[in-house]
Amino acid sequence: MTPGLRPLRELIAAPHPDVAPLPPAARGASGTRVLRGVPFAERAGSRPLELDLWLPENTGRGPLPLVLFVHGGAWLRGRRDDMGMRTRDWDPGPFARIAAAGVAVACADYRLSGEAPFPAPVEDLRAALRWLGLRARELHLDLDRTVVWGESAGGHLASLLALTRTEPAPVAGVVWYGPADLTAARGPFDPHSPTTPEALLLGGPPATSPDRAREASPLAHAHRGAPPLLLFHGEEDSMVACSHSRDLAARLDELGAPVRLRTVPGADHGWYGLSGAQVEAVFDESLRFVLRATRRSA
Repeated sequence: MTPGLRPLRELIAAPHPDVAPLPPAARGASGTRVLRGVPFAERAGSRPLELDLWLPENTGRGPLPLVLFVHGGAWLRGRRDDMGMRTRDWDPGPFARIAAAGVAVACADYRLSGEAPFPAPVEDLRAALRWLGLRARELHLDLDRTVVWGESAGGHLASLLALTRTEPAPVAGVVWYGPADLTAARGPFDPHSPTTPEALLLGGPPATSPDRAREASPLAHAHRGAPPLLLFHGEEDSMVACSHSRDLAARLDELGAPVRLRTVPGADHGWYGLSGAQVEAVFDESLRFVLRATRRSA
């Protein structure tokens, strides 16, 4: 190799996400801009991790608060830009609606259970927040006003981000029907089974790794200094028992942490069984919570 020249292997590799140019923004619905497929982290032996970012068209009002959205899919499947089956036909979609209200939305990849076990997905989401903070000036973001919002398995991960040490620390969290306790039998979940999504996430049955199961349980991380959480859960949830959210809310309330629990009669997992108007009402209340949380921290 000629002295002073970089190795060919380094030249061939794509620019590191920390310094790679941002892709051009496309015009989205309701006066928004969308950046798709932005790399934010590289993991050895794994696919590049990417995020999509929805921004209001006009960012002249100062740095924007942020929602970090975490998709569901039992930790083993799912798409970063999917808020669940009942929002897929919305026009404009849920993320455009949040951005139109003046809040940026980042929908981030995380490694699924077939790629890496816990705590990999939490580490990946923290990496997304780190990258967003690093590029905040370019993107016109205020990471000190970040709300995490997740549904199902994504709600579980959002809860962990809110309740454990994360930089920057979220100012609030919205959790839709998320698992809170991976240690005990609830509904259809059997902690002794090696084939449950929880076992695949942990790399083995929770009952055989109680410390690991507890570490992955938001309920075990409840503390007095937790940020405000809004927990929504269907009372007829056949996949993630409503007791997950009830118990997490009760524990946070017992500790004196701000929490609001909304159980929804007649709702199964993913808001199955609700009318379109009822799903819209859940979304609207969640968005109002986000707007209040980000205003209080401004």
